[in-house]
Amino acid sequence: MDKERLEIPVWEKMNLTVEEAAAYSNIGIRTLQDKLREPGCPFVIKIGNRKLVKRKAFEKYIEQNIRL
Repeated sequence: MDKERLEIPVWEKMNLTVEEAAAYSNIGIRTLQDKLREPGCPFVIKIGNRKLVKRKAFEKYIEQNIRL
């Protein structure tokens, strides 16, 4: 693979960065970060100090919840 970065559309990615998830859902980064800190958050993946958002679980959570 070249040094080019492989660009995959957000809606096809399995996991999103916090910034991608915020842009994708139109939810503020701070609100999303607060939610990711909650124990038992169903859509967070922790990799070292980094947090990713499981896209499908995130979409399901948003559909089932009126307020974040």
